[in-house]
Amino acid sequence: MEYSIVTRSLTKYYGGARAIEKINLAVPRGSVYALLGPNGAGKSTTFSLLLGLITPSSGEIELFGQPWRRDLLARVGASINGPALYDHLSATENLEVHARLLRLTPTVVFEALAQVRLTNTGPKPVRQFSMGMRSRLALAIALLTTPDLLILDEPQSGLDPEGIRDLRGLLRGYVREGRTVVVSSHQLGEVSRLADFVGVIAHGELRYQGALMDLAPSDGQFEERYLALTRGEA
Repeated sequence: MEYSIVTRSLTKYYGGARAIEKINLAVPRGSVYALLGPNGAGKSTTFSLLLGLITPSSGEIELFGQPWRRDLLARVGASINGPALYDHLSATENLEVHARLLRLTPTVVFEALAQVRLTNTGPKPVRQFSMGMRSRLALAIALLTTPDLLILDEPQSGLDPEGIRDLRGLLRGYVREGRTVVVSSHQLGEVSRLADFVGVIAHGELRYQGALMDLAPSDGQFEERYLALTRGEA
């Protein structure tokens, strides 16, 4: 099996406080992998390490079968820690800024907006967008380069049921093309419909990793098994 992400004993301390310790991720290529855990469990720290926003205290990271290098991030799209948007600009203008920085052709802007169904917002400034629209725009920015790997923190945030269904279809279609999606989410019902593999992290430790069906082979088991893992009961 090929892996888009592998970490070995990935550890991060802030002073004397542990954020994560000895995290061994294995994210199969062409899958949706959900990294789950309570608030403060270490999910955001893990994403930040993968993206080079912070440096590990110890451990190793591989992307696409290679030791982590900053140039490999050209193959990664991400939306974490909330959407960073220019509130005074329109959706199109926001994407145009990023497209110019990335030296992309203007056509990718419309394509990305179409993927997230934001082509009809016109000159409306982002400050007037709903939370769901802002989430869609952040996803469009992550999709601009058609990356091989998407890392998304709570991508369903602010979306209505139709928007969540659309997002699920978009991400499932993305992995059918051989790409990989990693998401964090507290919406376990949606994760059960979306993910192929899950990792459960609590108190900085990876307590489960594997196929979703192996964790919860029948309907109704997922929440129970997840809560048992995060409480240290499994």
